[in-house]
Amino acid sequence: MRPEPRKYLYDICHAAEMLTRFTEGKTFEDYSQDDILCSAVERQFEVIGEALNQLSKFDVETALQIDSYQRVIASRNIVIHAYAQVDDRIAWGLLQTRLPDPRRQASMLLAEKCD
Repeated sequence: MRPEPRKYLYDICHAAEMLTRFTEGKTFEDYSQDDILCSAVERQFEVIGEALNQLSKFDVETALQIDSYQRVIASRNIVIHAYAQVDDRIAWGLLQTRLPDPRRQASMLLAEKCD
């Protein structure tokens, strides 16, 4: 059975929502000093990247509608495979600058696929 693109889009949206909730009202200093928060954020980046990776295998046309999806997948690979090199400043910057677009785009695509 072929996985539904909706499942991956939902996972992206859900993980992005969790990231927003986890970091709401937090500063970089809060983030960098909280191992649990760092771990939670990294895990949700992994989920987003893996969901995009799977989506690109099963429905590349949909994946292409999410800006920089390949960069998101590359970031996931760094978090998983080069975890010792993850820089808190880069992770925090991704939260602030790169997360909103894929989140918005995945939400719009999910709404379209549910119609």
